[in-house]
Amino acid sequence: MRALTFAEYGPASVLRVADVPEPHAGRDRIRVRVRASGLTPADCRLRAGRFRDVAPLRLPHVLGMDAAGVVDEVGPGVTGIRPGDEVFGLVDVAELGGANAEYAVLAAWAPKPDALGWEQAGGAAGNVETATRALDRLRVGAGTTLLIEGAAGGVGTVAVQLAAVRGATVIGTAGARNHTFVAGLGATPTTYGPGLEERVATLAPDGVDAALDCAGSGSLPALVDLAGSPDRVVTIADTNAAEFGVHHTRSAGPGADPQALEGLAVAAALAGQGRFTVPVAAVFPLDDAAAAHRLSETGHARGKIVLTP
Repeated sequence: MRALTFAEYGPASVLRVADVPEPHAGRDRIRVRVRASGLTPADCRLRAGRFRDVAPLRLPHVLGMDAAGVVDEVGPGVTGIRPGDEVFGLVDVAELGGANAEYAVLAAWAPKPDALGWEQAGGAAGNVETATRALDRLRVGAGTTLLIEGAAGGVGTVAVQLAAVRGATVIGTAGARNHTFVAGLGATPTTYGPGLEERVATLAPDGVDAALDCAGSGSLPALVDLAGSPDRVVTIADTNAAEFGVHHTRSAGPGADPQALEGLAVAAALAGQGRFTVPVAAVFPLDDAAAAHRLSETGHARGKIVLTP
């Protein structure tokens, strides 16, 4: 099968679409014929070798953590699903990839709602799990005032919606051109960068209860000041979090948090009710994956970047 691989660490130019052996569904797994799969900043960091010391890979490595497709193999121990069903989901987090391919084996999944197109569903699962895990860690619920740094990105757009559904009041930072977009997702937009504390104080005179950093732009000191304590801040992107007493949530590697896989079914149900969507920044074929990685590395993609086989 065709799959997106790299055989050496480096820039986006090391990516190759290669023929690799097809995977098969083992116990408690399903295999899908992929219709679309996601690209995350973590994929770019894996390719660049940023994690080679803590998560060494066997090269060549197939990238991609989430996908949507049609089930064509059901492994032992799996019930309630059969070949032909349409699903979206995640590969085994321990394998750190495998979804950017013609076939992918999923370890967690939910039925694809009709309200989400293939590209939206293909980019949904990773961001939904990450956002749910972070919101749970921050105990976001009704009455919470939550600040999301990087609200227009892949995880940020999902976190805004899921927090709003929980009854939270959400303030989201984004560039000025994305303010209307962020407002449409359910957040009050403001600009990131110097002066954030003053801008947020104007929007939330009683302060914020929690802050979620989806940008990794160095704003953790300001977020801690706004939330009042490091334990009320979570980052998904800043690897220097420990310097500020902030928790860096991740689903793999040393210190990883348990995955919030229940979020997939919640998001699917919300999408069916018209209360959740997956903004897609751009769609690239596998053969143009290097361009997709370069776009991700700009940090300015609005929503999720998606690949098609």
